[in-house]
Amino acid sequence: MSLTLGKVHVERTYHVVARAIEEEILSGRVSPGESLPSEEKLATQLGVNRSTVREAVRVLEQNGLVRREPGRKKLLASIPRSSEISRPLSAAMILHQVTFEELWEAMHALEPATAAVAAAKATPALIRQLEANLEATRQAINDSSSLAALDSQFHNLIAEASQNRAIQLARKPLSEFFYPAFYAVMSRLNAGARLLTAHEHIVAAIKGGNAREATSWMDKHITDFRRGFELANLDIGQAVARPEENGDMQPLRDMAATFSNEPADSKIALV
Repeated sequence: MSLTLGKVHVERTYHVVARAIEEEILSGRVSPGESLPSEEKLATQLGVNRSTVREAVRVLEQNGLVRREPGRKKLLASIPRSSEISRPLSAAMILHQVTFEELWEAMHALEPATAAVAAAKATPALIRQLEANLEATRQAINDSSSLAALDSQFHNLIAEASQNRAIQLARKPLSEFFYPAFYAVMSRLNAGARLLTAHEHIVAAIKGGNAREATSWMDKHITDFRRGFELANLDIGQAVARPEENGDMQPLRDMAATFSNEPADSKIALV
């Protein structure tokens, strides 16, 4: 009698070790900020080589669950930063060839809801920051690069004003792709005044605690983004590209130029 068997795939030992330490942290048995045993002690306790523990720790450090004190070898359990959470999600969106249209659909669902929560929870300090953003936007009304950066900041402030960590974590990888692309629109359209009007109404609604009005104006604002994308002759079905980590707007300027044969100083009015 013969058996039809496939190959047995054995999990690498350092993955098993990393998962065991991760479980100690996620279960609460080790709290964020609490010291972990040294690599040598962990190796003895787990019955593995120290090199195996070192590899496991490297994985946990990449995931933000373990950090080392600056200048020391001491290991501490930690809470992952938002960037450490969004990085693998951003990579997945690139590899799955998620399109700008899909991003827009996600942001169209998320941003109005975020504005509504912000209207209920925004603190005076956050409202002051939003008002400062409005003033900066007025001063930069004809500067496409600055407007794109200020728009991204505006939406990040509203997410912060929501005081909802689930919303903040969910939207971060989306916004890293969505709002940098906004420069491609702003560089082709005379849309600064329209953007400012929407922002002013949204801030007024949040300041007044009017969730319905905040939702309505944010919906209009995000809908305008899609309309602008199409008016600027940009391909909304294009797959997203890796966002620039250094915040340099030059790649966005180049992207805007490649999408249209019109001169750089020829802009369409979004009315």
